[in-house]
Parts: sequence; C-alpha cells; structure tokens
Amino acid sequence: MLEVRATGICRSDWHGWQGHDPDIVHFPHVPGHEFAGVVAEVGGDVAQWSPGDRVAVPFVSGCGRCGYCVAGQPQICPDQTQPGFTHWGSFAERVVVHNADFNLVRLPDSVDFETGALLGCMFSTAYRAVVDQGRTQAGEWVAIYGCGGVGVSAVMIAAALGAKPIGIDPRPEARALALDAGAALVFDPDEARTSLPDLDGDGPHVTLDAVGAPRVVADAVASLRRGGRHVQVGLLPGPASFGDVVASLVVAHELTIVGSHGIAPSGLAGVLELTARGDLRPDRLIGRRVDLHGGVEVLTHLDDEPALGITVITEF
Repeated sequence: MLEVRATGICRSDWHGWQGHDPDIVHFPHVPGHEFAGVVAEVGGDVAQWSPGDRVAVPFVSGCGRCGYCVAGQPQICPDQTQPGFTHWGSFAERVVVHNADFNLVRLPDSVDFETGALLGCMFSTAYRAVVDQGRTQAGEWVAIYGCGGVGVSAVMIAAALGAKPIGIDPRPEARALALDAGAALVFDPDEARTSLPDLDGDGPHVTLDAVGAPRVVADAVASLRRGGRHVQVGLLPGPASFGDVVASLVVAHELTIVGSHGIAPSGLAGVLELTARGDLRPDRLIGRRVDLHGGVEVLTHLDDEPALGITVITEF
C-alpha cells in the first residue's frame, strides 16, 4: 500500500471513464495509474520494501513469475494488474500495488514525486516507444502525432537521441510546446498529409501515434518511407480501428507496425537514472498542478478541452 504523493492525468484514464477499457468491470471505480509516493504498509510476502521508502511504479504490474516477466517483458504479462483499471487507482490518498517486490522502483532523492509520477506512464511509455519499439537512431526523422503529454515526451526523447522529431497537432499552442521541447518541425494534420511523404524525398523513418484515432494511424502509416516503422501508443477504442490502413502499402514497402505498452521496472529504473543525472527533464512537461477535485474536472473534459503539457494532482 502506497501513500500517493503525486499522480498524473492521462488520456488512458479518460478512455477508462468512457468505458473503453474491458478491465474496468466493477463500480464504483477509482481511476489513476501514473503515480509516485511513499510505502505506507507492506504485505506479509514483501521482503524488499519498508514503510517510508520513496518509490515510483510502472503502470503495468507484472506477476513476476510467468515466462514474460522472467524474460523482462512484464508489460505484456498475461496476469498483469494495473491500478486504475484492474483495481482502484491513484486518484486517492492510497493505492495498492500487487507483487511489490517485483514492481516497485526506488525513487532517487534527487527526483521529486511529481517527476516520478510522470515516469510511471507518460514519459516511460514514450521512452520505450521511441527507443525500444521504434528503434530510433540519430539523424532519423520521427513524426509524432499528438502533442499532449506522451507526444511531447516522445519529442523530447527523440531530440535527446539526436533524431529529428516532428510534432503534429491541430492546436497551434500544442505545436509551440513541441517546438520548445525540441521538435525540428511542426505541422497541423492537413499540412502533415502533404508535407511528410516528401520529407527528404522519402518520408519519415518512424511515425508514432500518441492520439489513438483511426485516421491518425492511416495518415501515419501512409507517410512512412519504404522500410519505415510505425509505433502505436494511443489506445484505439474500436475493433476495426486499423481499417483505414492500406495493407497493400504495408506489404509493398515492407513497413513495420508495432505496439508499445508501458515499460518494465528495469526500464523505469534506467529512465530514473537518466533523470537523476539531469540528462532528461520530464518536469519541463508539467503544465498544471491541481488538487483531486480539479483533477476530476480535467479528466472529464480531456477530450473536448485537451490539456497542454501534463496535469499532475498533488493535493489529496
């Protein structure tokens, strides 16, 4: 059991509120899945943690025993739990984390709770998408659709790798935020449709959907250069959400489409180390700090009034 000190508000929470997540089956329900805090109580099978320890948590909690977890892939564990989805989450004073010895990660003293909360989902999700799943290399063009929390995190990470990120968003203020985070170029969606395929005469090497919309997936895949890689991060609510992707193009140009879902505790520890050294600055992405009541207001209006930057709940 953790005492929550900070928790971010993510579009995935909005999807859950809208009924798009099949894991949410019991009501009433408490959302919230990206958080950091202090160990308040430990169960009888917890050996590595004590009350008072400062911790961060990947939003996917693996069982720690199956072949996927043993192989270092708990984010696809078939017996995973997720606070805010499979059970009550972090929009509360306290939250339960299962299999704590496997899933908790120590929060360095130099990293505050707000930053630790961002690393549990948004920033670490973007890190895995850009680095591990997208296999982004220095000098490559990376087109990132959606300049909210995950998207701008991806812009910052791609720029840190020496790649050339492109922010795509219909909102001028979101594009400005992407430029400030290190984007080499920004476009609105209409501009992107005409400009990206001609980028360097060939299109981007990597595209990333941080929105979760069928049209975005189709646009992203269509813009890729031959042999390019598309990383799907945004949740797609419909069963036919990839229906607009031209399959013949995927085959003829040997395109890769890969999903990206969270990060392992070892990966989160690595991102925390980079943050503690100052190599990454997730705190720059915090747009608003609110109390729990204000957080609920932000969540329920997230689709029609998307927040710039990341909103973090810091008062409970």
